[in-house]
Amino acid sequence: MKERCQWVPEGSYYTEYHDHEWGVPVHDDRRLFEFLVLDAFQAGLSWEIILRKRENFRRAFDGFDAAKVARYDDRKVASLLQDTGIIRNRQKIEAAIKNARAFLKVQEEFGSFDAYIWRFVGGKTLHNGWTSDKDIPAKTQESEAMSKDLKRRGFAFVGPTICYAFMQAAGMVNDHTTECFRYRELQVS
Repeated sequence: MKERCQWVPEGSYYTEYHDHEWGVPVHDDRRLFEFLVLDAFQAGLSWEIILRKRENFRRAFDGFDAAKVARYDDRKVASLLQDTGIIRNRQKIEAAIKNARAFLKVQEEFGSFDAYIWRFVGGKTLHNGWTSDKDIPAKTQESEAMSKDLKRRGFAFVGPTICYAFMQAAGMVNDHTTECFRYRELQVS
């Protein structure tokens, strides 16, 4: 039996995500935009709820194509507010649209969102050495700096805690605990 992080109950919905995605470095702009949107929708909710609705979010938000999302209008917002497959929160839906517009501006300025966002960790994954889930912080200096800069660029729902969750999801930090099999695997990848 593989040893996993303590937050992953045996046989849970989290297992697949934990074993194959969480903490894996992402350099694809569409996937980075997906995590940015999903982490904002997760605010105040469990990540499991978001994972269960992930395919619905992909459908509703045009496969997380930032250029398409940036063009959403009031009619599309009204349609999304009726979509029972996603989290129907007006502020979060409007933030996704606002973030898509800001995302496109960052791509224009830096060539890609990837080139911009990975600067906050010096271009490589930070491998932490936590021995317990209790050691993992909710935010760090890096996530605070990221949050501040994203807000300055017009992004919404990007507080330091959401930014840190994004960093974990996008593999900017390896927060698997040291006894977890993924901790060692990600150190060598």
